[in-house]
Amino acid sequence: MATMMVQHKVHDFANWKKEFDSVNDFRKSSGELTHQIFHDSSDHNSLTLLFGWDSMENAHKFAHSPELRAAMEKAGVAGPPTITFLHELKD
Repeated sequence: MATMMVQHKVHDFANWKKEFDSVNDFRKSSGELTHQIFHDSSDHNSLTLLFGWDSMENAHKFAHSPELRAAMEKAGVAGPPTITFLHELKD
């Protein structure tokens, strides 16, 4: 499984979460298998998200899609996100 980590700030978590949930079908059809949402313990609008993807190729496609950019703008993401693509190390 490919993993994508996204870090960004949002203007209002409740508004962001509503938009995040509204694109669930798009994420799933793009290859998302799992997601986790974390916020900084001192700032609920500073988010880190971990996504599991069916392939690294699909994770990259999603991260660079115009649909994602539009959703992030609508959700009130403050500035560009930091996106990191990760491979799990196995013993």
